[in-house]
Amino acid sequence: MLKCVLHRNPILTTIKLSKKPIHTPATGKAPVRRADPTLRDRSKAPPKPVFRSEVTDDNTNVKTTKAPAEKRAPRTDSTVHKDKSDSSRQRNHRFDGKLREDTEQKPARSASNDTRTTPRANRDEPQYRQAPRRGGKARDGFDANAPTYGAAAKAAYKSTAATDDLPRLSKLMAERGLCSRREADDWIVNGWVKVNGEIIETLGTRVAPDVEIVISGYAKEHQAENVTILLHKPVGYVSGQAEDGYEPAIVLVHPENQWEEDTTQKEFQRGFLKGLAPAGRLDIDSTGLLVLTQDGRVARHLIGEDSTVEKEYLVRVEGELSHDGLTKLNYGLSLDGVKLKPAKVSWQNEDQLRFVLREGKKRQIRRMCEMVGLKVVGLKRIRIGSVTLGKLPVGEWRYLRPDERF
Repeated sequence: MLKCVLHRNPILTTIKLSKKPIHTPATGKAPVRRADPTLRDRSKAPPKPVFRSEVTDDNTNVKTTKAPAEKRAPRTDSTVHKDKSDSSRQRNHRFDGKLREDTEQKPARSASNDTRTTPRANRDEPQYRQAPRRGGKARDGFDANAPTYGAAAKAAYKSTAATDDLPRLSKLMAERGLCSRREADDWIVNGWVKVNGEIIETLGTRVAPDVEIVISGYAKEHQAENVTILLHKPVGYVSGQAEDGYEPAIVLVHPENQWEEDTTQKEFQRGFLKGLAPAGRLDIDSTGLLVLTQDGRVARHLIGEDSTVEKEYLVRVEGELSHDGLTKLNYGLSLDGVKLKPAKVSWQNEDQLRFVLREGKKRQIRRMCEMVGLKVVGLKRIRIGSVTLGKLPVGEWRYLRPDERF
C-alpha cells in the first residue's frame, strides 16, 4: 500500500510516496469499521442470543454454539422449550466440569448429631461453623472455669470431675504454710510450683486436697529475701494506714532508729519497706511489740483465721475487781454476741493485770475491763508467741533473728 505525504512549501509542493505498510490487526484482516452507536435504533431492545446444540455421533459430548446474529431464528415457545432441555442446559461451574445431577441428594443429617460437640462419622467431610443454639456456650459444654493456656494446667483441671468443690492451688499452699496466697499467685505465674510433677502456670487452678506440691528453689530464694521487723511502737502511732492525722508506725522504720544491739548485721535497704505490713495491731493509746513483715507465712501464722498464737499484755487499770470479775475475764465474757475464747488473766501487781490472749478483736482488752468495772490507763504488749519485746527501746526496731520463731 502506498502512503501519500504532502509537504507544503511556499515555492514548490511535491508528493512523496512511502512504501511503509499501515498497521493492521494481528489477524491479518482488514480493519472493520463499526457502526456509529448513536445511529442505533434504541426504541427496541437488542435481540437476545439463541443457543443451539450439536450432538456428535457417539452422543457423549455436547457442543453448544452461538448462532450468528443475521441468521438468528425468531424466538418462539417451542424454541424456548427446546433451549431448556436436558441436552442443552447450561453447565455449572464445578471443578469437574460435569453437569449437575438432579438425582444426587445429600444424606439427611440427624437432629441429635451435633457436629459441634460430637465426632463426625466421616472425617473427610468438612465441618462447617453452625449458628449457636438457644442456651449459649453452657449448653454446648463450655466451661468458663477451665484454664485457657498451659498444658499442665489443663491436664490437672481435666483430671478432676467436680472442680468447683476442690480448693484453689494458692489457697491450699497457704493452708499448708508454704507461703501466703499473694506469694502463691506470684510463684504460680513464674512457674515455680509443681503439682504431681506438672508445672502449674494458671491462676485459679483447682486441685485435689491431697496432691503433692513441690516448690522451686527460686521461690525459696525469693522468700528468704523477705524481712520481718520487730518495732517497739510508742503511744500516738497507728498500726496500719494513717488516720485522723496520726502517722503509721512504719515511718519509724529507717536506719537511724535501728537498735544498736541488733545482732543480725543485716544492712538496711529501702526495698525492705515494699510490702511491709503489720501482722496484728495495737491501738493508738497502746505501746509494745508490733510485728511488720513481708513474709506471708508469718502474717498468716499470727493473724490467720485459725491462728492460736499467744499474745501477752501488761495492763494498768483503775477500779475495784471482785473475785467473780476475775473469773469472768478468764472464761465468761462475750463481745458483739460472740463468746470469747478462754483467756489467762491474773494480777501482776496491785494495779496491773497480766493478759494472755489467743485472739485479737478490736479494743478487746479495754472492752473486757469495762464489762467488769475496770478502766484501762495503760496497755503494753510484751510477747507474741515465743518472741519477746525484751530490752528493745521505745521507737526503735530490729530484725527478727533466724533462730527466732513465733
